[in-house]
Amino acid sequence: MNLTTINKSWFFFKTIAAVSAMTACVAPSVAIAEELPSVNWRMQALWDAGTTPYEYEEKFVERVSELTDGKFEIRLFAGGQLAPSAQAFEAVRAGAFQMMKTFDGYEAGSIPAFAFTSTVPFGFPESDQYEAWFYEKGGIELARQAYASAGLYYIAPTVYGQEPIHSKFPIESLDDLDGKKGRFVGLASTVMSEFGVSTTGLPTAEVYQALEKGVIDLADRGDLTANFEAGLGEVAGYIAVPGFHQPTTATSYVANQAAYDSLPDSYKAALEVAAREISSSLRQHILAQDTVALEEFEAQGVQITHLSPDLIAEGRPTAMNAWRRAAGDDELANEILNSQIEFMQELGLID
Repeated sequence: MNLTTINKSWFFFKTIAAVSAMTACVAPSVAIAEELPSVNWRMQALWDAGTTPYEYEEKFVERVSELTDGKFEIRLFAGGQLAPSAQAFEAVRAGAFQMMKTFDGYEAGSIPAFAFTSTVPFGFPESDQYEAWFYEKGGIELARQAYASAGLYYIAPTVYGQEPIHSKFPIESLDDLDGKKGRFVGLASTVMSEFGVSTTGLPTAEVYQALEKGVIDLADRGDLTANFEAGLGEVAGYIAVPGFHQPTTATSYVANQAAYDSLPDSYKAALEVAAREISSSLRQHILAQDTVALEEFEAQGVQITHLSPDLIAEGRPTAMNAWRRAAGDDELANEILNSQIEFMQELGLID
């Protein structure tokens, strides 16, 4: 056997060995991928079908499916379709369905920490600031602690901007609120009561009728586009922006703890990735649509009042007293509030 033949033989066997090694590495990965289970969940959204926020929940479940090659399918239902919205928390905890989109403030009466993971009245004026608290200052971990006590898993927030105040009277100063009746939930209810508002936590679906019949004089409901779609301009002739009661908003993707624990890690990651993508895309959409919605409201004859930063600064000390009262002696609520105040100080929002 000459040298050329030896070299060719050596190269042939080396190539075979390399291919075998590559096959050995790839084969287990393929096998693992094939072993991932098909999972089917049901999820109840916060909003009605056909609304803009609901359309983004459709994008969320589609994205989860894409990220898992169609093996993790989430069937989406509109708010109240699987369980009354006020009972969704207990329904998911009991395992009636696996997941919900919710606003933490609805349960702040029983879990004080939730008052601060949904909105901070007179607090963060920009949604990026609030989202940074979740992702850069440990907010998500703190929210998960709050939900863990209820047998639920907090996946991630959807963070967007203000929710305006719709009213049947003009709001030009904080004194204009005194003696009025309003629909507010969570921490916003506690804060608005400090300014003399008699608050009620009506379900979102009842806001239109309550304004129409004069049961309430002013209300928080949703973002400007959602509120226009709901027809609030027909029953409330005034809008105040920015909505100091809810300058930034966080809604939450929440799962039954046992159902979440049973998922493969890659499916858990898909939920978090899809949630953050939707948070960003919905926020950008709302930002772009706010101007459009205001123009549509004005075309209906609704009067828009743009409140000055000085008015917000004037009300913040009163709001901060309400923050502390809402936290009470709850250890986790105070840990969350202190973390947020520290970040606001770093941002130069408060002294």
